Amino acid sequence: MSVLVYAELDSGRFKKATLEACSYGVALATMRNSDVAAIVIGECHESELLQIVECGISKVFRVLDSHLETFTTTKYISVIQSIVRENGFNTLITSQSYNSKSITPGLSIRLKSAFISGVVGLPRIEDGKEIYQRMAFSGKGVEEVIALLSDIVISVKTNSFGVNKNKTGELNVIPFNFSLSDDVNDIVPKEIIKTSSTISLTDAEKVVSGGRGLKGPENWGMIEELAGLLGAATACSKPVADVEWRPHHEHVGQTGIQISPDLYIAIGISGAIQHLAGVNSSKVIVVINKDSEAPFFKSADYGIVGDAFEVVPKLINAVKKMKNSL
Repeated sequence: MSVLVYAELDSGRFKKATLEACSYGVALATMRNSDVAAIVIGECHESELLQIVECGISKVFRVLDSHLETFTTTKYISVIQSIVRENGFNTLITSQSYNSKSITPGLSIRLKSAFISGVVGLPRIEDGKEIYQRMAFSGKGVEEVIALLSDIVISVKTNSFGVNKNKTGELNVIPFNFSLSDDVNDIVPKEIIKTSSTISLTDAEKVVSGGRGLKGPENWGMIEELAGLLGAATACSKPVADVEWRPHHEHVGQTGIQISPDLYIAIGISGAIQHLAGVNSSKVIVVINKDSEAPFFKSADYGIVGDAFEVVPKLINAVKKMKNSL
């Protein structure tokens, strides 16, 4: 059962989520004692490709075509579908990025494959069948899934598997020439808007988030300062984005971006169930709130009951002191 990993590029580079998918693909292929390869669409430096080798994938299908410089769902589905079919791969692995989310359902239909999204670990084998686990009910439960087809498309939940870069090998790049037919040129992006944040929320290992307890947009300076000291991304609750204190791309929750960082610091956020649904996969949750009855404390690993305007400046000073002592 050979494995193909879609190694998604972002501005010519691989994000952590892509390297997690590569590491997962290698581990799954090792478990099955099968071959593994990757597909890379677009321009990138060879040093980026060597990161895939370090994850354990030496065979890389390279697709360079001016029609594929900008991501569109139909075009990328057609290219990946062709490589899977022409080379006999029966398992496709992707990250759970927004681009991958837009192509995996279509790929599973085109390839007549089973589709399991957001897996959180390698499967266990029972009666010769692979049983995968994924989060369910907004992260409150774990669902076990068995693929009823031999061909399968799998997306790996961000920050659930880790990056294993301890392999060595020779990079074997295989150019793949693909001619797009007219029927896949029907979507033309009008505009691409990128956030100005240096750290993407979906890739961030640390996130500092604020809620209505901060009282207004003018008080976000301490959130940004703390995030800067920690090398973290900034986020906010839905009510904050709704009143435009912060941009909507920072909204995390059930109706916003769902994240799973190593550390999530919630400041002045009550912890409504809709917000928890987007962050409860975080490894460690720290809550700062002056209301000791705030629901968020029930889900927190660490909690500070206190006024954010008193606690956060002290926390900032403590982090600065620690960094200066190193």
